[in-house]
Amino acid sequence: MLLWRILISALLVPSLLILFVCDHRSGPDALLLLGLVSLLSLGSSWELSQMLRTRSFQTSGLIAGLCAAAVAVAGWINPPAGPPEPGQLQLDSLGPTGGLMVAAVLILLLTEAIKFRKAGTSTETLGSELLIVCYAGLLLGVTAQLRWVAGPQAGYLVLGSVLICAKCGDIGGYAIGRLFGRRKLVPLLSPGKTRAGGVGALCAASLAGWAWLEFATPRFGSGWQPPAAGWSLLYGGLIGLAGLVGDLCESLLKRDLNVKDSASLFPGFGGLLDILDSVLFAGPVAWLLWQVLPLITWR
Repeated sequence: MLLWRILISALLVPSLLILFVCDHRSGPDALLLLGLVSLLSLGSSWELSQMLRTRSFQTSGLIAGLCAAAVAVAGWINPPAGPPEPGQLQLDSLGPTGGLMVAAVLILLLTEAIKFRKAGTSTETLGSELLIVCYAGLLLGVTAQLRWVAGPQAGYLVLGSVLICAKCGDIGGYAIGRLFGRRKLVPLLSPGKTRAGGVGALCAASLAGWAWLEFATPRFGSGWQPPAAGWSLLYGGLIGLAGLVGDLCESLLKRDLNVKDSASLFPGFGGLLDILDSVLFAGPVAWLLWQVLPLITWR
């Protein structure tokens, strides 16, 4: 299974890197990333709506998916022009995302009011649709904000750091857990995860964060210096921890809905949600960390 996961990653990661390189060279509008985020949001919404249909929820995957996609791409309306000042949060950049989130809630409420015929299902269905918008729209939308949080030129340095840390944490946790894992981490949610695997995930993510920021930073700008090693290690470890929690949170959804994978899109991985679970949780954490930790050495 580990070899198969590595093989799939060897196909997916280069494809994603090629898209990132092309989008970086096309300018700060990030239109290729816009298309990718839209597709990921729609696909994740569909998967989650299908999972929810294993219960009594009468979820409208189309409406919830369109609302989620709108929230996810709202950051393109008014992206930041540059990195924030030290210690300053760019909360205003989330204004369009918040506005579209409010609009999505109103649309879903109105839709359920129009569809109402008898008592017993509307509240549960509305809750499930709001979950779709938050999980496949809001979390992905804030993650997409990483494209500009440290300045347009550093967009893929930041996005790359999240992907590298989260996925190296996944692989490190899986490998160390298989080799040395004995005691379960959270057996009710994810029987396969062990405490040793959790430690392996944090260590692998920390080292990946340091390596990426140390060697990739100078390639994104002339004279750019990498952050101090301690901050890079801390950043990688926190992203690894967030990714681990995100993995467990998706396991919560699958266990509660009694499904093994979100879909059968990628053999050995599952569906989009099974691939994005750690990134969706780590992205908003990274958005905050890039504004409060001294990781930006250029202004």
